[in-house]
Amino acid sequence: MLRQSDRAPGLLLGDGVTLPDSTWIGGNVVIHDGTVVGEGARIQDGAVLGKPLALGPASTAARVDLAPLEVGAGATVGANAVVLAGARIGESAVVGDRAHVRERAVVGEGSVVGSGSAVDNDVTIGARVKIQTACYLTAFSVVEDGVFVAPGVTTTNDNDMGRHERGAQLRGATLRRACRVGAGSILLPGIEVGEEAFVAAGALVTRNVEPRTLVMGVPARPVRQVGDAELIERWS
Repeated sequence: MLRQSDRAPGLLLGDGVTLPDSTWIGGNVVIHDGTVVGEGARIQDGAVLGKPLALGPASTAARVDLAPLEVGAGATVGANAVVLAGARIGESAVVGDRAHVRERAVVGEGSVVGSGSAVDNDVTIGARVKIQTACYLTAFSVVEDGVFVAPGVTTTNDNDMGRHERGAQLRGATLRRACRVGAGSILLPGIEVGEEAFVAAGALVTRNVEPRTLVMGVPARPVRQVGDAELIERWS
């Protein structure tokens, strides 16, 4: 049950919330039952933490009890962002304004989810990942450490668009370490982008991208190899 708190203007707290004194809280924040917030976290205006899952009657998502949301020490949850119960936000990570992070999603240490982006259920994001504005990471995707996802990228996980047997396994994208995915790109279900690969802006990726390969076009095709001077590890 949510109750008014005098800790911050308009703050509503559920039962069993862990909220250290070092947490900065904006106005009109809602924190649901059991949510654990780490030391020094920043929760900005209108954010909703630990929101219970709400599914449509035809949804095939798992209907199971969810663990409490965990927000790591030093993390920031932006204004009007919504982070569901069952998610985990790592230390010093940032969930941008109006972003949406679903159940069982993990955002790794020092990673950024940009404004207006959506991280679907069962997505795993590693450390030091940069996801820019208005991206969609579909359910069951994996994003490894150091990946860069430019604005407006869309990933998909269902070739049949719902016209399959109930319980069929969906396959999200796999973005390997330090790869880069350009603005407005679309990745079809189950696509893997290899380590240090580069997907050009606006590409439609219909096949796996080999490590250290630049692809571009509709459909995306290999253009050249990524040179040593372009490797992320060289600049980190």
